[in-house]
Amino acid sequence: MFGDRANFRSEVLTFKVVDFLGSYHVILGWPCYAKFMAIPIYTYLKLKMPEPNDVITVGSSFSHAYTCDREHYELTTVISNSTKLLELGNSLTPAVPYYNEPTSLSAFHPMEETKAVGIDPVDLIKTVRIGTKLLAK
Repeated sequence: MFGDRANFRSEVLTFKVVDFLGSYHVILGWPCYAKFMAIPIYTYLKLKMPEPNDVITVGSSFSHAYTCDREHYELTTVISNSTKLLELGNSLTPAVPYYNEPTSLSAFHPMEETKAVGIDPVDLIKTVRIGTKLLAK
């Protein structure tokens, strides 16, 4: 239904309901325009249709259209990124490192030119290996 009490037009439309994430309430296409005999004027953001008393005009402003476009862009970006993130999370296999397995990087091999020096005079087991080829400085 378009118009007001003095001048309105009401038609029955058959349409499909699609379950998708988005911010549109309804998308009017050419079948709707033909039924209402409406003419979309994209340049001025108007939809005009003839009626018995006068022409019904549905319109918006450029700033409102720009705001809606920005909101739709941001919503689409969030939905697209969340879908990609979910796909990425499902495609990856979590790798759990095995810390008990010695590797060549973590294994410590002292040089031949080292000697053991005690750290604690009470506990002789606590020692540190130092290089014997260090400079006197």
